[in-house]
Amino acid sequence: MNSNKMSEAISVSAAANSTIAGAEDYFRPSSIMKLPITDIGDSSTSSSSAYVTQAFPFSSGNPRIEQTRGVMHLFLDDAASSSSNLPVGRIPLICVLGVPNHMTYADFCQFCGSFIHHIMEMRIVRNDGMENRYSILVRFDDQSSTDSFHKHFNGRRFSSLETESCRVLFTVDVQYTSSIEHTQTSPANTEQPSCPVCLERLDQDMSGILTTICNHSFHCSCISKWTDSSCPVCRYCQQQPEKSKCLICQTSENVWICLLCGFVGCGRYKEGHAIEHWKQTQHCYSQELETQRVWDYVGDNYVHRLIQSKTDGKLVELNHHHQHTDGDCGCDTDPAFSEALLNSRVESIVSEYNELLTTQLENQKLYYESLLQEFEEENEREISGAVRDFMKQNTKLQKMQAKLDKGLKEKKFLDDMNENLLRNKVTWESIIAKIEEREKEALRVKDDKIQELEAQLQGLMVSLEETNTVDSHPSSSKVLQ
Repeated sequence: MNSNKMSEAISVSAAANSTIAGAEDYFRPSSIMKLPITDIGDSSTSSSSAYVTQAFPFSSGNPRIEQTRGVMHLFLDDAASSSSNLPVGRIPLICVLGVPNHMTYADFCQFCGSFIHHIMEMRIVRNDGMENRYSILVRFDDQSSTDSFHKHFNGRRFSSLETESCRVLFTVDVQYTSSIEHTQTSPANTEQPSCPVCLERLDQDMSGILTTICNHSFHCSCISKWTDSSCPVCRYCQQQPEKSKCLICQTSENVWICLLCGFVGCGRYKEGHAIEHWKQTQHCYSQELETQRVWDYVGDNYVHRLIQSKTDGKLVELNHHHQHTDGDCGCDTDPAFSEALLNSRVESIVSEYNELLTTQLENQKLYYESLLQEFEEENEREISGAVRDFMKQNTKLQKMQAKLDKGLKEKKFLDDMNENLLRNKVTWESIIAKIEEREKEALRVKDDKIQELEAQLQGLMVSLEETNTVDSHPSSSKVLQ
């Protein structure tokens, strides 16, 4: 890519191209995929580790007017061992990746307000595959400011109420690959070298420039006062609504909405659910969501009078031509005639639409009344069938309920009996323990009594023996005499 095309691709506006002498140095293409890292203080001392880069496809511009696509190569900071290690060959260009969509331009300018006077240019882009997020390419006036911004904001939360943190990556280069124009832009809408808010010249030396996601450029100080998420020029909003889908097949391409009941269906070039809805309901007016054009199924043609211009987003009359009988128009020469003509057109349009709405509302009333009647009949049939089935199964259900009640009573009786038996078991165990203790005490007393009787018996035997001995002695003495 030559330097002229690159300068045009990265410039903020036509006037800013002359002030960016070294823009191609910041966005130059590069095939390097691994670069060494070094400390901030000594850019000449390299490390043995390598800093890996990754390509992120992006796009910018209003998709309905013009869309620019490209690829940006960013240094990944996941492999860095500490926050003081920065890649060699970095330039004063960083990318804030994955900013939440709810953050407006003013919110981001306030977030990085302490570095806003060092910022030369900010460009809002979309990254492919990142829903509800956008990225910001930021170019600073010198490398030290870039390093300080990276150190201060990388890993910092956007606010104390959020868990999402800011991810700041150094940029290797930015390559613009294609530019697709969906409509031919008129010369009056060409971007001028001045801020649309303050009408001052867009000069990067005086103030930083912010380019919105729709490629309109403003002074950072001017856009920071715009609290809305839409562009002040074209009203293109960075928070895009969800795409409408067909209620039947869930496709989001060639989708039409019924202007009478709001049914969303796909066109005849897909599954044709919109035309099937017309055949079922006779709702003949349907609007294509992408182009805002209205189709009449009965007349088989477009019937819209106002459409949204793709160049500036305003409503314009379709196929509006003045009718001239001579060579010049009398609208400027006869204001009364113009006013009368305008009033007659307005009255005819109002009467036509009143008649149209009355007819369609009557058809819609008949359609929904028929649906309601069918629903009531179907509901009555279902209720009568349910009552018959219930009556058939009622006898069996009563028998089963009686068995269940009997079983519950038996279970309760057995539970009560079991509880009583457990209480009796505890009582009898205590009684048996007391009886065993009494028996042990009686055996002890009995043993003591037996021992006492044995001692008495022993004493008695001894006394008897002594008595016999004494009795035998006198008899022997008598014999001797």
